[in-house]
Amino acid sequence: MSGGSYYVPATSKWPILGSLALGVMMIGTGLVLVHGRGSLVMAIGLAAVLTVMALWFRDVVKESRAGLYDAQMDRSFRQGMGWFIFSEVMFFAAFFGALFYVRTFALPWLDGEGAKGVAALLWPDFTASWPLMNPPGEGVEGPREVLSPWHLPLVNTLILVASSITLTVAHEGLKEGHRETTRNWLFGTLLLGVTFIVIQGVEYYEAYTHYGITLQAGIYGATFFLLTGFHGLHVIIGATILAVMFARIQRGHFSGDDHFGFEAACWYWHFVDVVWIGLFIFVYVF
Repeated sequence: MSGGSYYVPATSKWPILGSLALGVMMIGTGLVLVHGRGSLVMAIGLAAVLTVMALWFRDVVKESRAGLYDAQMDRSFRQGMGWFIFSEVMFFAAFFGALFYVRTFALPWLDGEGAKGVAALLWPDFTASWPLMNPPGEGVEGPREVLSPWHLPLVNTLILVASSITLTVAHEGLKEGHRETTRNWLFGTLLLGVTFIVIQGVEYYEAYTHYGITLQAGIYGATFFLLTGFHGLHVIIGATILAVMFARIQRGHFSGDDHFGFEAACWYWHFVDVVWIGLFIFVYVF
């Protein structure tokens, strides 16, 4: 590379160990889903994946702090994070697509509409509606009620929007060299993220115990928990990443012009917030 250096990472054991750990976790997951056993294998695989990730990221931080990375590596990290977030977009697009397919096509077909309305012969008494309170077929019981979007879901929406604002303030503070501002506003973002998770836990309890919304409550219950559950998992992951960023800020890491690790965490958190807006609109409101 003319006019500068090109950093080539040292030989690393983490990619192969990460692949093996992920393979063990997937085998355990498959055993649980198919045979109802294998939770120990899945737990061991998950623990191994988390361990590899922690140690791998530790090495990356050490290399960054040692000044081994240049502008080319910075571009590589940005491209990698960009593609990772794109993969997450596609992940949620699949679940949103399933929701829209059911609501736009499958239910009307079962009610006799369109070219595939012959499907109505399966359950001639079925009437399409959303939320689907009375699923067709025997042995499937729909929810008794649906959650109001204007209570806990609205509160969680305001919390996540506020967390994006506080995180932006923290990011701007870091760029301006105001580390105390960054630390305080980042801590506030963490508190908002934890509050979101707690409120969602309360919402799930209410859904299960008082509203009859479960994974077995027909297509409505399945799509509700798949979309909100995976989003909640991403909030937990995002909060963990921000906690690591907070610890690094406390240790004096990052500078105003060299802080992509922090910036990548911001990208991820803002993405999680945008997904929630979509969930609030299409899962709770409409």
